[in-house]
Amino acid sequence: MKLVCSQAELNNALQLVSRAVASRPTHPVLANVLLTADEGTGRLSLTGFDLNLGIQTSLSASVEKSGAITLPARLFGEIVAKLSSDTPVSLVFDGDREQIDLRSKGGSYQMRGMSADEFPELPLVESGTSFKVNAKALVQALRGTLFASSTDEAKQLLTGVHLSFDGMSLKAAATDGHRLAVLKMENALQNDNLINDDDSQNNSNFAVTLPSRSLREVERLISNWKTDDLITLFCDKGQVVFLAADQVVTSRTLEGVYPNYNQLIPESFSKSITLDRKTFISSLERIAVLADQHNNVVKIISDVSTENIIISVDAQDVGSGSESIPAKFEGESIQIAFNVRYILDGLKAIDSDEIKLCCNAPTTPAILLPLNSPLGFTYLVMPVQVRLES
Repeated sequence: MKLVCSQAELNNALQLVSRAVASRPTHPVLANVLLTADEGTGRLSLTGFDLNLGIQTSLSASVEKSGAITLPARLFGEIVAKLSSDTPVSLVFDGDREQIDLRSKGGSYQMRGMSADEFPELPLVESGTSFKVNAKALVQALRGTLFASSTDEAKQLLTGVHLSFDGMSLKAAATDGHRLAVLKMENALQNDNLINDDDSQNNSNFAVTLPSRSLREVERLISNWKTDDLITLFCDKGQVVFLAADQVVTSRTLEGVYPNYNQLIPESFSKSITLDRKTFISSLERIAVLADQHNNVVKIISDVSTENIIISVDAQDVGSGSESIPAKFEGESIQIAFNVRYILDGLKAIDSDEIKLCCNAPTTPAILLPLNSPLGFTYLVMPVQVRLES
């Protein structure tokens, strides 16, 4: 292998694929990135794969001789990051020994690697069920739900996001058992883009649950795009592959039946309050300074006489506080308590200026809804049972 490429492009590619390199590898080669140079296409491909998450990208290079090798991701990345960005990088690997020569302005480095033959093959599924999804719609769906997924590995299925495809719509849902975020995007898919090679019937309903870690990489990958490009998804045999431009993200699926979250959302509510979202966030963040010192619980009580709600916290042995903000009421008066972090997470995922908080009782699920928003977003959060004012 012999090539010359841009330091900046190589550095960016390494930072991207290194997110899929195992931090505690079960085999030494999984701590490496795979470099593959192709003289015919003039491209250098880089791959990171920890057996669950795989990321592959490529960059243009002047390839004099094709070849492949794996190099320690952390060491290689740190060296390349510190090289001069205004000088090309030269990589030479003769194939007789597992060592690569890296040269740049004023210096050269030799790095020992491992054979490319030892690197596991990336499961690039290109059969089964496929979709073409609008990149911006996918980013919005992930941003609106990823935060609500569980971090408890014992609840494996809940550590992911459930994606449902129906016609041209995409619905994403995530829950950790205490809160639920659901976002539905209309016209997110290309028309008539569902393909199932294993079934002659064109069934437009399809669902899959993917690990949040994998989807965060997908969201990070495409969030800076300024185009309405489509991303192709292939789903088959427990694997999902995202193809976007010169980049690939592959992920295993989470097996099991995802909870029927629709039945958790109440059909009607006896009381609701409408609030300015930014004002509500600001008050909660100030109150949270004290709430964080104790149990993160804040109380919300409607004061109909002043058309305000009172947000209060009582952090035992630390202090207490309260704030009053304007609100519009519908139905009965409200007295309810929440984990302040759960409420703030939901409010920050909403893009509307005004929100509506709906509930029935201090012990039943409440939901936050955006007002005058094109997005179909619903955020359910379970109240905390505390002693409220009589």
